[in-house]
Amino acid sequence: MMKIPKSRRDGFVIITAVYIAAAAAGILLYRVLAGILSPAVSLLVSDTAATVIVYIFSVLLRNASVYDPYWSVQPPVIMLSAAVMYGFGAAGTLMCAVILYWAVRLTGNWVYTFGGLGHQDWRYTMLKEKTGRFYQIVNFTGIHMVPTLIVYACTLPAAETMRSGAGINTGVIAGAAVSIIGVALELFADISMHRFRAKKTGGLIRVGLWKYSRHPNYLGEIMMWWGVALSSCAAMGFSPLWIAGAAANTALFLAVSIPMADRRQSAKPGYDDYRRETRMLLPLPRLRAVKPDEK
Repeated sequence: MMKIPKSRRDGFVIITAVYIAAAAAGILLYRVLAGILSPAVSLLVSDTAATVIVYIFSVLLRNASVYDPYWSVQPPVIMLSAAVMYGFGAAGTLMCAVILYWAVRLTGNWVYTFGGLGHQDWRYTMLKEKTGRFYQIVNFTGIHMVPTLIVYACTLPAAETMRSGAGINTGVIAGAAVSIIGVALELFADISMHRFRAKKTGGLIRVGLWKYSRHPNYLGEIMMWWGVALSSCAAMGFSPLWIAGAAANTALFLAVSIPMADRRQSAKPGYDDYRRETRMLLPLPRLRAVKPDEK
């Protein structure tokens, strides 16, 4: 196994090198396949190959969090590659700008919270403890490949919009606005969370957006990709393919991410009251207290 560097700086250098290699392999493979397969299938195969490279290094480094930046690095690489190959159509360019805005914020948050290769996301550690010798199957499929496929499905309509050369209309602008608002929610939620953690008081965060929503960051991520789906449908006409990614992304948060986070938070004092008093997603005050079995 590869020796794990201790410093945060060395961790950044290694992860950057891994992602440069993965992106280069993905782009090269796409160019080879583009003349053989459809653009969507070529993109899927190339995206999968890049993920396999990241997975291999996550195993070598014994840290599944090597994959964490992929969520925010993959879409801008796809969009910028599409722009270079197909040109900068008006609608596609607007969507590319929104995705870059989203990616910079999310990648910046990852950089801020990155603790080095000696630290792994608590969810991955929990899965490793629960699955034992089957962990690498879960690691490859659940931690790496499923998120890649979901973000691919989220980004595909934007890439196809770029390829189509479609113009801007009211629907495209409305979708972009939904995405921008979603990213802003994530930004404000992150700032509040970082300030709360800096105080090291522990317990439950109940300030800012977190006072009214237990998961405002997840709400922002859901809005981001529904905005892309709306823009794509407005630019190219409705297709189930254009909303499939946003729907899968929403399902992932509702069925996996939110329940896992809530279970972890439930061990903290006062959680039952917090859950009754605070909505799961929408950052709006409750008009009445809810029963314990309500969300």
